[in-house]
Amino acid sequence: MANDKKQAPANTNLFGKENYTWMLAGLAVMALGFFLMAGGKSADAKVFNDSDVYSTTRITIAPILIIAGLVIEIFAIMRKPKDS
Repeated sequence: MANDKKQAPANTNLFGKENYTWMLAGLAVMALGFFLMAGGKSADAKVFNDSDVYSTTRITIAPILIIAGLVIEIFAIMRKPKDS
């Protein structure tokens, strides 16, 4: 007697479309954070302008965006894909 039970095909996709959308959003948030942290170049290389280097954008906002992007990436990886 052969096994007559039909098995559902195994889902070969590791992530669903929504997971990839969340991953792209996380990458975009991290890229924005790195862009803000880099900032612009100084007008004169011989003069140290501490207000540019230690600005709120570079010291506070950019690292928060990078950490938020990492949290979004973890969420995207851990989220169980919905069955179609």
